[in-house]
Amino acid sequence: MAMGSPLCSWPWASLGSYKYLLYGPVVAKAAQEWREHGGLPLGTSWCLHLIVLLALRSLTYQLWFSYGNMLFFTRRRRVVDHGVDFRQVDAEWDWDNMVIMQTLIAAVVVSSSYFPATSDLQLWDLRGWALAWLLHVAFSEPVFYWAHRALHWGPLFSQYHSLHHSFPVTQPLTAGFGTPLEGLVLTVAAWAPLVGAFLAGCGSVSLVYGHILLFDYLRCMGYSNVEVISHKTFQAFPFLRYLIYTPTYLSLHHREKDCNFCLFMPLFDALGRTLNSKSWELQKEIDLGKNHRVPEFVFLAHVVDVVSSMHVPFAFRSCSSLPFATHLVLLPLWPVAFGFMLLQWFCSKTFTVSFYYLHGRLHQTWSVPRYGFQYFIPSAKKGINHQIELAILRADKMGVKVLSLAALNKNEALNGGGTLFVSKHPNLRVRVVHGNTLTAAVILNEIPGDVKEVFLTGATSKLGRAIALYLCRKKIRVLMLTMSTERFQNIQREAPDEFQQYVVQVTKYQAAKNCKTWIVGKWLSPREQLWAPAGTHFHQFVVPPIIGFRRDCTYGKLAAMRLPRDVQGLGSCEYTMERGVVHACHAGGVVHCLEGWDHHEVGAIDVDRIDVVWNAALKHGLTPA
Repeated sequence: MAMGSPLCSWPWASLGSYKYLLYGPVVAKAAQEWREHGGLPLGTSWCLHLIVLLALRSLTYQLWFSYGNMLFFTRRRRVVDHGVDFRQVDAEWDWDNMVIMQTLIAAVVVSSSYFPATSDLQLWDLRGWALAWLLHVAFSEPVFYWAHRALHWGPLFSQYHSLHHSFPVTQPLTAGFGTPLEGLVLTVAAWAPLVGAFLAGCGSVSLVYGHILLFDYLRCMGYSNVEVISHKTFQAFPFLRYLIYTPTYLSLHHREKDCNFCLFMPLFDALGRTLNSKSWELQKEIDLGKNHRVPEFVFLAHVVDVVSSMHVPFAFRSCSSLPFATHLVLLPLWPVAFGFMLLQWFCSKTFTVSFYYLHGRLHQTWSVPRYGFQYFIPSAKKGINHQIELAILRADKMGVKVLSLAALNKNEALNGGGTLFVSKHPNLRVRVVHGNTLTAAVILNEIPGDVKEVFLTGATSKLGRAIALYLCRKKIRVLMLTMSTERFQNIQREAPDEFQQYVVQVTKYQAAKNCKTWIVGKWLSPREQLWAPAGTHFHQFVVPPIIGFRRDCTYGKLAAMRLPRDVQGLGSCEYTMERGVVHACHAGGVVHCLEGWDHHEVGAIDVDRIDVVWNAALKHGLTPA
């Protein structure tokens, strides 16, 4: 797009989030009117109406965005089966520029002495609604149709409209994504019926709200990438095909760019001979779920806590597309999130959260409807295992090849790291894995080659055991912090006789006061960290990570791997991970799938396979994060 062209870039583009200060005059005007009149009766200030309308319009976009990303409702009716990636998320970040522009223009219009005061208008006038509908059909639809066709003409497309067509997958936010010129075209199409009704003297407050919100609703529906109109409706009433478009109809326009130019009514494409003949048959196929694909790999996660539950992709894009952090602006929504937690606890089942494609294979993340604290409630153990078991059986029935258990879903005390399910269902076709082999490999490959001694907490856990047995074979002295001599000796006996001397039991943190390599698998308080000498590096596999308060030490992150560059459709972050980075246990399942291994990986970690899994990960393009 040529940046020198007029009306091709937004004048407030450099302001970033400060662009919302542009609403300041509108808010100030509403406050002034309220103060001057000693508290206005509700609905007598046009500026107040604009603020309310802005909130309702934003809510319309948000609700359609959430619905389109609720894969547990919509995955079988998605028009384009790819996802929105980070490039598209960033490009469409300022999708609401058009809404800002329209609000500011409206503020100027309603401040004019020629515009009627709300006190002079009726709440409802049927004549205005009828006239607005006639003007929409007779003016808005044909004007937008021909303007849209013009925007696809060579120079205009390259200078303006190509930005809107940058990505093959549409979403509701794409409806507002474009240049100022396109925003003005839409504004004319949307507001002309209102202007006509008001000039005819039959405008009303309800018409302003109803027409603008309905316009936004239909725009969001078309861009939702989810087929929402049944093909049976068009079969029963064929004439409706020419009166209302569908997400499939619009998606064909975005894919082929030479057809389906209408605003909402395909009638004008039919009259202009630009109606794609495949529109209705493709819409039927998608409505019947023929576009649905079975994933080859599933990562079975769970919700961490109430606050992080708002980080899911179908909640807020500005949160899910960045590593998890607590946003104060979301705290007022905590009661809503808490209510959803209770709803999931009593009447929910495992649901699909996100997906991406890697090497042409569909990978999905599912979530067990349980929160982290519930895994430590003894009475909840049976129910959680039942949810995990149902998810495994569902994946097996679908034809999923590998299912990887995340975090507490593979807790040893809960189900033996997945052993419970494999033992109960010996004929499973889906391979159940815990991914901890790659987690161990990531931690071990972070340790410098010249290290001769390490201090290990969480030493008798699955990961602690594997790390100790691997390092002792490298003749690295491992100080294993554990109070259980029996568990220590069991691990020590697993080491070859000539390496058992390198595994040493310690019972106090003081034993590591001269060791600068700490591998932390159990939470460390600030006081316990004080025993580490200056210059210590803390490697971690404890969840949540320890608080790094020692300025004279360094702290590693949780074991993670960066997905290959050819990953497609990835547009959300996995909890606190950076973009494109997943937990090592997730990556371990990915490697298991890509390699086509036909064994389960549950229970204890096979130390002999740590290097095998690590090399396989590197071979497939996964890299340490």
